Amino acid sequence: MTGIIADSADRSRLRVILAASIGSALEWYDFFLYGTAAALVFGELFFPKSDPVVGTLLAFLTFGVGFVVRPLGGVLFGIMGDRFGRKPVLVATLLMIGVGTTLIGLLPTYAQIGYWAPALLVAMRVVQGLGAGAEYGGAVIFLVENAPARHRGFWGSFAPLGVSVGNLLAAGAFALVTLLPREDLMSWGWRLPFLASFLLIMVGIYVRLKVAETPVFTEAVVARGKIERNPAMEALKRHPRNFFVVLGARLAENGLGYLFPVFGLSYVITTLGVPKADALSALMLAFVVELFAIVGFASLSDRVGRRPVYIFGALAGIVWAFPFFLLVGTKEWIWIAVAFIGARAVVTAAMFGPQAAYFAELFPPQRRFAGFAFARELGSLLAGGPAPFVAAALVAAFGSWWPVACYASVLAALTAFAVWCGPETYQESITIDNTADGVAMRAAVPLQA
Repeated sequence: MTGIIADSADRSRLRVILAASIGSALEWYDFFLYGTAAALVFGELFFPKSDPVVGTLLAFLTFGVGFVVRPLGGVLFGIMGDRFGRKPVLVATLLMIGVGTTLIGLLPTYAQIGYWAPALLVAMRVVQGLGAGAEYGGAVIFLVENAPARHRGFWGSFAPLGVSVGNLLAAGAFALVTLLPREDLMSWGWRLPFLASFLLIMVGIYVRLKVAETPVFTEAVVARGKIERNPAMEALKRHPRNFFVVLGARLAENGLGYLFPVFGLSYVITTLGVPKADALSALMLAFVVELFAIVGFASLSDRVGRRPVYIFGALAGIVWAFPFFLLVGTKEWIWIAVAFIGARAVVTAAMFGPQAAYFAELFPPQRRFAGFAFARELGSLLAGGPAPFVAAALVAAFGSWWPVACYASVLAALTAFAVWCGPETYQESITIDNTADGVAMRAAVPLQA
């Protein structure tokens, strides 16, 4: 009997991991697909009246539109997640971003309908952004609230792992279609990765419908009558320090997480003249290595704490900013791959790995989803959204990469300081509100078994 119960628990946990990580991978495949397309084809397809540099800038500007609405999506869906449960929100966000992505693959281009083309592109990006605003937070919370107490970092890592798999799938999809003749790529080939989204999202929805609500939400929120009317505002009012720690922690993780693969890919191809296939294959290799690094850094945070690992990643971002551009400047595939591996598998992974559990642990269960998603997506608005555009503008203005390296270093320094100011959480309970009188001062609560 004990063995049967253990097998059932193992299967249940496996379903939770699959629901969060597969769904997250498919959803972020959609979101990152836009960034890859913006770097490779959207400038020419949707902004052909502009010169190549301006076209790329405009494509990156529409890329940033998705980030503008992500805080709104984080608030709206976060509130629903804290009031009605984690599971229904995870299904809704997956469906929303999938529809937006599929419709991008059906859009007519500027040559066909003129200025309506970029307008519709922006509208679809808004739909994507609203859904993405709560997807990651929901996937993380779903994992962490189902995790054994001493392994929340490891379990939480499957959500960022899904994001990296989505990155890899998006780069891989475009690596395949760039093998087509240029005329075919620009006429219909670029649409294929977007249209494939529909089938992939259906798989993700099926998996997520098969799992139950998290025990923390059921027992610590619903059963105790802890449901709040506006958990997003309560999170900001009652936990201001933790809220701004999340905001600051996002600057480097999210900013550099988009700057290196999105702007970096465009810089290597457009400015340095490296063949698209070579640049994409180097980036894809970095994503593969990052998969293992994320799990490793997340597991390390279960042993030594979230803050030391996170701060290491931020400081590595300062150190790596200048060598990155020196390495890609060689135009040699091996050094370009090393540059991307350092940026993704060390800098980003060391922050992204422990981030999942850390952000979830910063808020009590009744306002965890809204507080997590709202603060995190405000950070996205300040960092990841503008990063590719700012970087491209700096290169256009100064004719060199060094201002971009300085910009990356500043983001990393701000994140290191923000996390240093934050509390350590890896040994605290996530089932109760550890604040005193609504002030964000966390009590030392021993781990539950």
